[in-house]
Formats: sequence, C-alpha cells, structure tokens
Amino acid sequence: MTGNPEYRIADIAALEALYGSVNDTSRLKEIDHLHPAYVALIKASPFAVLATGGAGGMDASPRGDLGGVVDIVDDKTLILPDRRGNNRIDSLRNIVENPRVALIFLVPGLGETLRV
Repeated sequence: MTGNPEYRIADIAALEALYGSVNDTSRLKEIDHLHPAYVALIKASPFAVLATGGAGGMDASPRGDLGGVVDIVDDKTLILPDRRGNNRIDSLRNIVENPRVALIFLVPGLGETLRV
C-alpha cells in the first residue's frame, strides 16, 4: 500500500476515534421494518441499486422500472422482480452463495436516498 502511514486506519477503534459518535437522528432511523415514510419513498422510486457479494466478488447492479422497482409484500418483505438483461447474472450468482443483499432507492429530484 502506498501513502503516508500516519493517515492509515488499521482498526475500527481508530476509525471511530476519527469520526466520533453516530448522532441520534441517524441511529434512530435504522429500524427492522418499513416505516410508512420509507414505504412512500420506495413506491416513488423508479430506480434502485442492488448490492450483493459472493466468492466471485462484489456487484452493484442498477434496477429500474416505471411502475416501481420493487413490490412491497409487508413491512419486512420486498420482492425485486428479475428483468432479463445481459445474462451475466452476477447478482443472482452472489445471492445463491450469500443471500445478504442491500438496496439503495433513489427518486429523481429528491435529495435523499433510502438504504435497505
């Protein structure tokens, strides 16, 4: 690795010491279900990025649809339809190996995003 070792962060304690504590607003918005405000943002979002990881590496895949990018089943379940594309299926390969995923929803003109 190049760069000045003085600026290298080697562990979580050093990282947290550099950035400080998480503010209450940020901590409180992390919940285990879909809040009604989050549901509204998801329904308004025509675009999301699906992040996955597996033995072959990481993938961030754009997903979008004019009718909404996901279906909301309940306050803990989203369904992301498969839209056939280039057939690389990187995300699907990763999900088979590791079912942990992340989504970030974006709404054009809105200065906020929603991470799930």
